Amino acid sequence: MKNITDIFDKNTILHLRIPFSLFLFPIFCFAVSQASSLQWMNIVVVFISLHFFIYPGSNAYNSYMDKDKGSIGGLKVPPPVTVKLYYASIIFDTVGLLLCLFVNIRLVPLMLLYVLVSKAYSWKGIRLKKYAILSWLVVTLFQGGYTFLMVNMCCENQFDTGWFTGKNIECMIIATLLIGGFYPLTQIYQHEEDSGRGDYTISYRLGVMGTFVFSALMFLLANAFCYHYFCSFYSIGHFLIFNICLLPVIFYFLYWFVITIRSRSFADFTHSMSMTLISSICMIICFSIIFLQNHPL
Repeated sequence: MKNITDIFDKNTILHLRIPFSLFLFPIFCFAVSQASSLQWMNIVVVFISLHFFIYPGSNAYNSYMDKDKGSIGGLKVPPPVTVKLYYASIIFDTVGLLLCLFVNIRLVPLMLLYVLVSKAYSWKGIRLKKYAILSWLVVTLFQGGYTFLMVNMCCENQFDTGWFTGKNIECMIIATLLIGGFYPLTQIYQHEEDSGRGDYTISYRLGVMGTFVFSALMFLLANAFCYHYFCSFYSIGHFLIFNICLLPVIFYFLYWFVITIRSRSFADFTHSMSMTLISSICMIICFSIIFLQNHPL
């Protein structure tokens, strides 16, 4: 490759799956909505770092290691994989980490840990992805509670142990449970390809029907924590907003579950991405409303 522009060809850009970062935006919104104070410059910088560099960098690295030929999150027909993806992931991770310096130098090691864990998830030398329960625990914690921690710390510009209050810890649990229920549904159509590589994901271990039941239980548990959290720190009104906004998610989930009972062929990429899109949009709306209640303009 002659220069950096050779790395970022059309196929590489597609594998970065930048629009797919929308599906992780709800946790960011949740973290901002629950902040006691708002450092807007920090919020903008960490948003750009995560959604335009760190997440896409992880996507590129994951694609490079997996070399999927079937559908993956955000790409129904992924283009061929080349070594350009490896270089692109390193460049994007580096830029994302450098941006953290504009927030607080203490954010850099926090973000670096996220990057290293995302690499360990896919790297063949460790390959957390092949361990069903461990990979599920790692993904749900780091894309859920840990991301909440980083973003909320940036909002409040507080990067010390004083941040770990009962309120913030409960938010981390809620964020982790939400991702914990959502994540297996993104694997439901990849059982054959994942198992063919030796990656026995939690969705593969649970089976198609088991994945639906498990995700439903996780969402119910998350809802129970939300009830306790919102009623303890805010009001029943906040909890009602949360549930009303998620009604379309519940309806689509039940619809998808019913048609999949009739035919397992509906546990496919199209329905998984539709579920992901609906849930992401609904949660973004939910936490945006809660944000406006907590921080009136």
